[in-house]
Amino acid sequence: MPEYKAPIRDIKFVMQELLNCNKHYQELGYSDASEDMVDAILSEAAKFTEQVIAPINQIGDQQGCTLTDGVVTTPDGFKDAYKQYVDGGWPTLSQSVEFGGQGLPHSLNGAISEMMSAANHSFAMYPGLSHGAMATIEAHGTDKQKQQFMPNLVEGSWTGTMCLTEAHCGTDLGMLRTKAELTDDGSYSLTGSKIFISAGEHDLSDNIVHIVIARIPGSPEGSKGISLFIVPKFDVNDDGTIADRNAVSCGSIEHKMGINANATCVINFDNAKGYLIGEVNRGLNCMFTFMNAARLGVALEGTAATEASFQGALAYAKDRLQMRSISGVKNPNGPADPIIVHPDVRRMLLTQKSIAEGGRALLGYLSQLVDVTHAEKDAAKVADAETRLALLTPIAKALLSELGFECTSHGIQILGGHGFIKEWGMEQLVRDTKISCIYEGTTGIQALDLLARKILGSKGAILKPFMTDIGAFCQQHAGNSEMAEHIQALGAYCQQWQGITADVGKKAMSNADEIGGASVDYLMFAGYVTLAYFWARMAAVAQDKLKSGDEDKAFYQAKIKTANFYFKRILPRAKGHAACIEGGVDSMMALASEDFAF
Repeated sequence: MPEYKAPIRDIKFVMQELLNCNKHYQELGYSDASEDMVDAILSEAAKFTEQVIAPINQIGDQQGCTLTDGVVTTPDGFKDAYKQYVDGGWPTLSQSVEFGGQGLPHSLNGAISEMMSAANHSFAMYPGLSHGAMATIEAHGTDKQKQQFMPNLVEGSWTGTMCLTEAHCGTDLGMLRTKAELTDDGSYSLTGSKIFISAGEHDLSDNIVHIVIARIPGSPEGSKGISLFIVPKFDVNDDGTIADRNAVSCGSIEHKMGINANATCVINFDNAKGYLIGEVNRGLNCMFTFMNAARLGVALEGTAATEASFQGALAYAKDRLQMRSISGVKNPNGPADPIIVHPDVRRMLLTQKSIAEGGRALLGYLSQLVDVTHAEKDAAKVADAETRLALLTPIAKALLSELGFECTSHGIQILGGHGFIKEWGMEQLVRDTKISCIYEGTTGIQALDLLARKILGSKGAILKPFMTDIGAFCQQHAGNSEMAEHIQALGAYCQQWQGITADVGKKAMSNADEIGGASVDYLMFAGYVTLAYFWARMAAVAQDKLKSGDEDKAFYQAKIKTANFYFKRILPRAKGHAACIEGGVDSMMALASEDFAF
């Protein structure tokens, strides 16, 4: 199994040097988030992830969860690790002081979440889902609901879930059958079954708070008739203490390709007591608070998996001796050269490195936008941050999960036959990561959300602020000869991005299927250009550091060389996506459904 080491140096580079988190935190009033405090928290988080949850990753995959008489037992070590997680105060980090949290920035918590996911994807999902549940209750719950549920969720003694999917409806939630009937005491009685509920039942917490969508009888059909409810495993008294067991049960747990240590459950509601969140028939609007947080979390999973696979592959590539370099012997005292000298191995390693570090930069930026939405007092700045998040969240979720799956596959390939063997742990990363391309909206759904609802739905207006940022950066570095190649490429791709947007919009006026035909390629094109922007920014920072005589010369030189690799070998992929978009939808739709055969 790869020995995970938290990439603290690069995390600090992104937070402190690229994104200037110290200034960002002070401007938003996070006075406790001093540089020393941030460094100390990151250091302790690295110890926890490396020493507590990484060592139980493989055994968790091997043992999985078990269900006996409706009770789910997590693998060996998980219950103790979760207790240490709670005792260490980690769940409280970025939560509101009002409910027992520490009130620290969400972006700081995001850096820690990356470490946790890279160390142990399955474990990280248990507390990860609680963040979305808390965000939903805090944003849309009544004062009474907040006092009932938030303190224990913040503390970590309770955990949360998101219950959307049913056996007959996945993406199309308007087809749901779970019903919620009003009772005499003002609560609701929920009946129905939900599937694929991550962390739906387990032995880590005293209570599990399910956030559930259901339809109240008489509500409109489709998505306009969905309401949202809090349905706890154990009912909760007004003072927040646990009451009687609710009529919520785990019918089964799924046997999956990966994330075996996280219980993916069928959850049955048999006249279970629930509490309405928000307005009747506005459930999806409220649920998007949970879903948007979850989508950024899934993007993070892709980056974390890429980092973990890169670390395992790099260590192996430095030690494994096979063949001689075609350009001459590099290890004269050994029987062969280490495989890291071979260009194709370097291609895969640098793909992993450039995607992990580029993804980390993008996610760091997005998490700072989340900080703004929570702490900024200026409504215009909050609206601007929300616009950028709306554009970049589907890009980050789909791009980084797809590239995470690709990069974990590279990890297997670098190890060759050993990568295919379970004991090395590389194949587990592939199996665990594939789900990130699927849950919280598949790549295709993210692409439709981006192109149809946001880009074309806003007539391109949502794109303008980000394009303005890139244009300003290019203008700022227009006279920098060392950046000239990057700036020229970035400017050209941004012009092409805007041109493609106009072309697709025009085609869609005569054939709406052109949107669906172009959407995934559009998102991937946008994603590669977005990462290029962040790689150009990182290269600029690294150049400035080298000119200032910074002692960490090797780190900054590596950053510049990795940026060059990204622009030469990864960014050109966008051209292929552009060509596919130009090809149109006709070739996809020409074959009639009944003519598909095998």
